[in-house]
Amino acid sequence: QVQLVESGGGWVQAGGSLRLSCAASARTFSSYAMGWFRQAPGKEREFVAAITWRGGSASYADSVKGRFTISRDNAKNTVYLQMNSLKPEDTAVYYCAATWTSSTVAGAYDYWGQGTQVTVSS
Repeated sequence: QVQLVESGGGWVQAGGSLRLSCAASARTFSSYAMGWFRQAPGKEREFVAAITWRGGSASYADSVKGRFTISRDNAKNTVYLQMNSLKPEDTAVYYCAATWTSSTVAGAYDYWGQGTQVTVSS
């Protein structure tokens, strides 16, 4: 089983930036496509961004396009989410996930991290 651990969440004022990291224990990390999802209180889990196993293709939710950037470093078994121009509506618990094929559907992912809280104040 793959273990994923997110870090980098915190509290930031609107307009600020944060970088989330997700460290994977898998020896075959480079074989997995990775995704970021988020969930706010009382809301469904929402797709944020995804990246292929080579890192050559990425996809984003319309709500974060142009503000967030997903990247990965297979040598470090780590995927990142750079978040700029943060808005209060970005407040949520952010989860890292792994799957064999890049997808925007949460059900396609096999492994999930514990989540990291991101809070954006007005």
